[in-house]
Amino acid sequence: MSRLSDLRFRAATAFQRRVGNPVLRRLPLQTVLETTGRVSGLPRPTPVGGRRVGNSFWLVSEFGERSQYVRNIKADPRVRVRIRGRWHTGTAHLLPDDDPVARLRSLPRFNSMGVRAFGTDLLTVRVDLDG
Repeated sequence: MSRLSDLRFRAATAFQRRVGNPVLRRLPLQTVLETTGRVSGLPRPTPVGGRRVGNSFWLVSEFGERSQYVRNIKADPRVRVRIRGRWHTGTAHLLPDDDPVARLRSLPRFNSMGVRAFGTDLLTVRVDLDG
């Protein structure tokens, strides 16, 4: 990873951890991905942008396998997603062969702009929702 990419990663994750995520995850209509902490076993809610298509929810991780929620998914793919205020259980799949830039074009524009601007290692994630 280049020095600039590392700096962008550290700055963005510090802001998200301390400011963005604590505020956004409390908003009732914010989409939230809840994973299980791979060490603690506790629920880890993360505000995300994405879109439900049928029985799947699609999103793009801006930092790929460096994202804490991606690391949690690798340890336990069972997740919950809050979409429009309603929780859904599902199984997350990391899709390294998917084109994340093309995928972002089909997801909500505002979030996609942020992911493209700050992301250093984009990774598509699909959550297959139960029932």
